[in-house]
Amino acid sequence: MNPDLNKLQPYPFQKLAALFREVTPNPEYRPISLSIGEPKHATPQFINDSLTDSLAGLANYPTTAGSDALRSTIAEWLSRRYGIPAPDFKTQVLPVNGSREALFAFAQTIIDRTKTDPAVVCPNPFYQIYEGAAFLAGATPYFLNTLPEDNYALNFDQFPETVWQRTQLIYVCSPGNPTGRVMPLAEWRTLFEMSDRYGFVIASDECYSEIYFDTKPLGALEAAQQLGRCDYRNLVVFSSLSKRSNVPGMRSGFVAGDARVIEKFALYRTYHGSAMNPVIQSASIAAWNEESHVAENHRLYAEKFARVIEILKPVLPVVMPDAAFYLWVRTPVSDTVFAQTLYRDYNVAVLPGSYLARSAQGINPGEHFIRLALVAGTEETVEAATRIACFVAANKDSWNTQP
Repeated sequence: MNPDLNKLQPYPFQKLAALFREVTPNPEYRPISLSIGEPKHATPQFINDSLTDSLAGLANYPTTAGSDALRSTIAEWLSRRYGIPAPDFKTQVLPVNGSREALFAFAQTIIDRTKTDPAVVCPNPFYQIYEGAAFLAGATPYFLNTLPEDNYALNFDQFPETVWQRTQLIYVCSPGNPTGRVMPLAEWRTLFEMSDRYGFVIASDECYSEIYFDTKPLGALEAAQQLGRCDYRNLVVFSSLSKRSNVPGMRSGFVAGDARVIEKFALYRTYHGSAMNPVIQSASIAAWNEESHVAENHRLYAEKFARVIEILKPVLPVVMPDAAFYLWVRTPVSDTVFAQTLYRDYNVAVLPGSYLARSAQGINPGEHFIRLALVAGTEETVEAATRIACFVAANKDSWNTQP
């Protein structure tokens, strides 16, 4: 067996299941889960129709590169969305089976095992795929704590020069999971300058880019264009239809950016065997070409956030995120105690923030936070928020007396 498998930690939801097994949820309440970021809005009917209308494509093997029609559609969408020249769809765009698969496989392409102790840098808290990808590529992950006192920015000064000199890949996520923070142009400028200095590749996870409220989040390709990096050197972005179009089970996304890097990634994927199904490709073309369902998504999320924040603000320090569909909320007691007791007393599942982070630089930056995924229908989400508010109100006196 690959010994690096022993370095992998249980996934956050495995930890949550173990935590919840210790208690029995209150049967007076129906279960509501805000723990998993799986969109629950209805899949648009036109996407369903495109899938069924394209079933003849099952008779053909898919190509690793995907169809020219899909790649050009993605390039044109990037141009419309970010106001940039359309990338060369033949060299700068590659369809993938969702961003999760691609984010993991990317490290296997980038990491040079012949170099001594290669490093991969990740934000902390983070999407656990980054860590697993680093370990199984033979690298060591290093975690940049993103803290509320820094407005969850990437503070690059946390690491000594020796770490950056060994860094071959950095994962960033904007809008961020779990905070919803969008990286500003100044932060991108610093990151690009560091990439030039140390030679590492930037993997920009943008799977939440289309869940926003007023302002469209700045994208990595857009930032590169604004800063004169029109060749996107050492930059690859990862995007997906899962959140944008409410099709998490369709497994459709893309990578785009540096043609040199994408050429190598395409080579890896030729052997990896992860070409996109032709039926999914047809439905993806339809999804990327249609925006009214995305606007409806914005309306639904904006309504949920407004109502939930109104309910929770009197009892918890909730703040509207820049984008994405999470609330990252500080808890008055241990995040695991909060989550377990809430589940026991009110049958609402939330994710402890410490499960999304690692101890680094002497702290676990997820401790005393919970992540709420506002992905269910409006009424169910509002009911969950109401229960959480009741839970906090019922326990605040006992929490305040704890040593």
